[in-house]
Amino acid sequence: MRTMRGARIGAAALAATLSCGTAAFAGAFGLREQSTEAQGLGYAGAAAGSGGVSSMFWNPAVITMRPGFVTEQNLTYLGPSATITPTTGTNPAFARLGASGEIGQGAVLPAGASSYQINDRLWLGIATDAPFGLTTKPNQVWSGEVYGRSSRIFSLAINPVVGFKVNEWLSVGAGPNIEYFRLTLRQALPIPGILPQTYPSSFLKGESWGVGFTAGATITPWEGTAFGVGYRSSVHHDIDGSIGVPLVALALVAGQVRASLNTPDKLSVGLTQAVSPVARVSLGFEWDNWSRLGDIGIVSKTLGVPVNDLPLRYKDGFLYSIGGEYDVNAALTLRAGFGYETSPIDFTNRSVRLPDGDRYSLNVGASYRWNEQLTLNVAYSHLFLDKSRILAGLGRDYNVGNIAFAGVVDSSVDIVSVGFRYAFGAPPAPAPAPLVRKY
Repeated sequence: MRTMRGARIGAAALAATLSCGTAAFAGAFGLREQSTEAQGLGYAGAAAGSGGVSSMFWNPAVITMRPGFVTEQNLTYLGPSATITPTTGTNPAFARLGASGEIGQGAVLPAGASSYQINDRLWLGIATDAPFGLTTKPNQVWSGEVYGRSSRIFSLAINPVVGFKVNEWLSVGAGPNIEYFRLTLRQALPIPGILPQTYPSSFLKGESWGVGFTAGATITPWEGTAFGVGYRSSVHHDIDGSIGVPLVALALVAGQVRASLNTPDKLSVGLTQAVSPVARVSLGFEWDNWSRLGDIGIVSKTLGVPVNDLPLRYKDGFLYSIGGEYDVNAALTLRAGFGYETSPIDFTNRSVRLPDGDRYSLNVGASYRWNEQLTLNVAYSHLFLDKSRILAGLGRDYNVGNIAFAGVVDSSVDIVSVGFRYAFGAPPAPAPAPLVRKY
């Protein structure tokens, strides 16, 4: 009994150590880099089809805007840069360990979408994308090591859809969204009697499959105008994972854990308006329901008891964007866009794993029509993030052993994307009905 009681106390202590890391369960660093064309516009009008068939990430009904067979493949490099510098208020024993160093980790994100027109009313499509992701890795020894040494979140979504053209101005689309989610988090484990710079690392790993859906509609009331509304539902994940510790004395603390997570649902609205035969202006709005995450409980499957309650308490996220494109000639199109996004993370819930903040994005892009079937796309974006502060320790949501950490985050992101579209023509029109001779 005494051994079990000690193990439960140890489990609670270890869960407290891991709690700052499991904020990354939320995938709060959402990914919208699913279309090279849409990126060049700052994602303005994406729900209205400005991103081509790849716009089905925001609105599945856009597949009815392209005749025949169309496939788009996009490859995006995300280059985040971020450093966390300790400030006054950090525990002196840890402050001397220094800053985080470069925590941003570059990543390559593939995404693709294809559609096929069955007849003049019906389309089928499929998209593969990564709606959530995170990779950060500070120095192994640094002043915030007990709040994070590395974070990796990976997701993959497969979204088959059906699009239906109700009439000449209204189309609808919907389909299931099958999503895989995986994470690996590491941080220093405080051990009494040893120096902070020699703390061993503990880890938390987990993965899950879940299913949601996407739905949307497009309205094209007259030539040159397209309006779209799309919805990606929340996906429920029952995450199975494990906690690992380096000491035999804490072996009972380690073992299998589980947690329930509902990813945020997304509402996207887009408008594209032609202002001349060769120029178009687009507007975009996105709402991500991050506040639905609330508190997430972690339960030890080994001990059969809850070991912690994680107060993520994210806010909702909003993106406002405007963009325009200009056809230089029949082959070349140039585009540019501006976006402003309010992050779900602020001073009240910011951690060293997700030092996110409100951001402004400048975006440019181009398309070159190589021939009737092949179009090449390229885009570049620079994200300016507000300088932000982190505070963890006693009285804060993120608290490991009452070890105070205060820091300032300086970050930015560069994004480069390339892609192509390959299209075949529309299916042949049905043969006319045979004439029936009347007698």
